[in-house]
Amino acid sequence: MKAKPYIKPEAASLKGKDLLSLYDLTTEEINEILKTTETLKTMHNLGADYKPLKGKTLGMIFQKSSTRTRVSFEVAMWQLGGYALFLSSNDLQLGRGETIPDTARVLSRFLDGIMIRAYSHKDVELLAEYADIPIINGLTDYSHPCQVLADLFTIYEKKKKLAGLKLAFIGDGNNNMANSLLFGCTKVGMDIAIGAPKGYQPQQEVMEKAEVTAESSGSKITVTEDIFEAAKDADVLYTDVWTSMGQESEKKIREEAFAGYQINEDVLKVADKNVIVMHCLPAHRGEEITHDVIEGPHSVVFDEAENRLHVQKAILTLIMG
Repeated sequence: MKAKPYIKPEAASLKGKDLLSLYDLTTEEINEILKTTETLKTMHNLGADYKPLKGKTLGMIFQKSSTRTRVSFEVAMWQLGGYALFLSSNDLQLGRGETIPDTARVLSRFLDGIMIRAYSHKDVELLAEYADIPIINGLTDYSHPCQVLADLFTIYEKKKKLAGLKLAFIGDGNNNMANSLLFGCTKVGMDIAIGAPKGYQPQQEVMEKAEVTAESSGSKITVTEDIFEAAKDADVLYTDVWTSMGQESEKKIREEAFAGYQINEDVLKVADKNVIVMHCLPAHRGEEITHDVIEGPHSVVFDEAENRLHVQKAILTLIMG
């Protein structure tokens, strides 16, 4: 079945490219990923046997543990006819002193692509610099592009458009999700409001990049400490955990800083009446979001999680196919 395009793509070609940050992608490339996702999801639901990656192998390096990233990439490769090789830090010589450049050059001789979930974004950039195969960022401290591509696809499924919508992110405006949402929303013409406490608002470097993109696409960016101002008339409410993996020592400080920065029924009341609620998961119910909201009629959290699989398949097909 032919997918309905988001916009007419202008010869977007991702074959052989790295995916490190949404800032590095053009609007046409993002639309090509979303259009391909729509096609592949339809084919999957119809039971089509489509294996463009037969004989291809994806190495999956995990410095950070994961549920959705590992399962979605592993299943995606299997459904596309390829093979996914799980590599934890203990499985590689990286943990015993082998350099990232050496690892990149060796793995390039064995694999057709690498997905890496790491702490440091600089490590992933270094891997990409020395690898001769595509590198996909499965998450770093700076960026989570695959998640936000799944978010954008989910929003399109529910709202039938992206440009002109408003997304409000409530929580840590200085984390990888806020960064990637700023880049992703402004690339596709969505307005974005960040509701975050002082000291946890977006970095200047991220804001400068997002503002350049917003000027081009017509998006509006708002950063405020007032969550109700951020959420006013929002088409999408989005949140993430207050304390991410690797920040456990800051848990008490963060709980105090983010007290009140929660998506709950009061916040829903100021958003658009047809607002959808999103969370990248895992969720700490009762902290950044209430149980009633995540299980309520506005929540699309588990559709969003499912779409990680379909977006991963599109990314792999376009980059490695």
